[in-house]
Amino acid sequence: MKKIKGALALLAALSLAACGSGSPSSGPAESSTGAATGSGAATALEQIEVGVIPIVDVAPIYLGVKEGLFEKEGLDVKLTLAQGGAAIVPAITSKQMDFGFSNVTSMIVARSKNLPLKMVAPGGSSTGDTKADFAAVMTKPDSGIKDIKDLVGKKVAVNTLNNISDSTISEAVKLAGGDYTKVQFVEMGFPDMAAQLAAGNVDAMAAVEPFVTISEADGNVPVFSNYAEPVDDLTVAVYFTSDEYIEENPETAAKFARAMIASQKFADENPDKAKAVLPDYTSLEPDVIEKLTMPRFYTEVNEASIEKIAEISLDRGLIEQVPDLAALLPAK
Repeated sequence: MKKIKGALALLAALSLAACGSGSPSSGPAESSTGAATGSGAATALEQIEVGVIPIVDVAPIYLGVKEGLFEKEGLDVKLTLAQGGAAIVPAITSKQMDFGFSNVTSMIVARSKNLPLKMVAPGGSSTGDTKADFAAVMTKPDSGIKDIKDLVGKKVAVNTLNNISDSTISEAVKLAGGDYTKVQFVEMGFPDMAAQLAAGNVDAMAAVEPFVTISEADGNVPVFSNYAEPVDDLTVAVYFTSDEYIEENPETAAKFARAMIASQKFADENPDKAKAVLPDYTSLEPDVIEKLTMPRFYTEVNEASIEKIAEISLDRGLIEQVPDLAALLPAK
C-alpha cells in the first residue's frame, strides 16, 4: 500500500499513554482541560476548535482528547459538531474554526475549485474487506439485487449526490462490467434511507455505520462495500485546515497533526475503547455499538487511494481537472 506520512511524521518519542484527565463534557461543543508540567505548575494550553461530524469515523479525536494526547501537545481542543463538510469548509476558510473533518472526495472537489485547503492527518479508512466494512450498499432480501451489476437500472439512495458514495458505487459497477450511467442515485439523509427502502421508493441504499448494522437488524442484506470494492485501502476521510492557517500557525498545525496521528494509532490498537467513546457524542444504543464495524484508523493517508478517487471524480464529471494533489495531501 502506497502511503505518505501525515503533516509531520509522528515523533518516535510521542507516548500513547494517557496523560491527565482531558475528558470531554457532554453537548455539541466539547473541550479538553488544562495540563500540568512535571513540576506541578499549571501550563496554559493553546485553544483550537475542530469541526467534526457525529459519525463513528471521528471516534479517535474524541478518544485522543479523553486520553490526554492533545493535552500532551499543549492543545485545548473544542470539538464542534456540524451536519457535514458543507458547513465545516466555510468555517475553516472564514477562520471560524481551525481544523475540520471531511471525506476525501469533498477535499478534491474543493481544491479543484481553488479553495486553499490542505489535509493534515488521516481520518477513517476502509477495512479493505468487501464483506466486513463500515460502509455497505444495502437492499431488501427479495429485491433481486444479488451482486454489483444488478444495480444497473435501479434507484440507490446516497446521502450526497456527486460525492464519494455515488462515485465509488458507479466505479464498482463499471469495473463489474455494468453500465454505471443507468444507476439512478437519489439524495437523502442517512436516517431517512431505511424507511424509503422499506417503502420501495429506492431499491438500495449506500449506508455507513451505524446504519449498516441498524439496516441488517431490520432484515436487509449487504450487496458489497463501495469503499472497499473499487479502491484498494481507501482513505475515506481526513482532517484538514487552510493553507493560510498553516502558514500563520505552523507549530500549532504540527502539534495537531502529531496528536491526531497518535489518536488514530491509539484508536486502531484499542477498538473497544474507540467504541466506548461513541456515546459521548452520539445517541447510539449499546447493542448497536457492540455489533457495528469500525473503520480502520491508520496513521498515514494512502496517496494511491486519493489519486484513484481523483481519477474517478474526473471521469464522473465531479471536477474539470485533477487539482495539484501535492498541495492537497499532507506534507511529507
